[in-house]
Amino acid sequence: MSIILPNRVFNLITDIKAEVLAQENVLGLLVDVDNTLSTHGGQIPLEGLREWLSYMKDNGIEIIILSNARKKRVMPFAQKLGLKFIYFSFKPTPFGFFRGMNALQYKRENVAIVGDQLFTDILGGNTFGVKTYLVRPILLEDKLSFKIKRKLENKILSKHKLI
Repeated sequence: MSIILPNRVFNLITDIKAEVLAQENVLGLLVDVDNTLSTHGGQIPLEGLREWLSYMKDNGIEIIILSNARKKRVMPFAQKLGLKFIYFSFKPTPFGFFRGMNALQYKRENVAIVGDQLFTDILGGNTFGVKTYLVRPILLEDKLSFKIKRKLENKILSKHKLI
């Protein structure tokens, strides 16, 4: 498997089921915020997210936000949901992943990263040695840099029949 490809692909984070995580021995999730839990820069949670978080908690899954964004973006959103968070995680480098692992207190084989970008979330997770779950972006960004990244990501995903 390529270092840029996810272990699994889901439409939305709320499509991830506790049974799937149990089969893969995942006890903790590191989750991106932008376009995974909310729109890019948004403060409104994805529809059904609160119920999904409760469902995960009921099934013993611990969740921590792992974001490259600034504290002023991540903290209010995390507090709304009652989640721990790590900001300025510098994905795809290992620094944030180490901090996330320490916060979760699980071994790598019991952790997965969930995010919407191949070049940050998935590359970082694969390099660090955790399971990687890609979700479709909630809303495509309109900045040119994102458009270029998304086009390249779609090309890679199409080539490997993941979309």
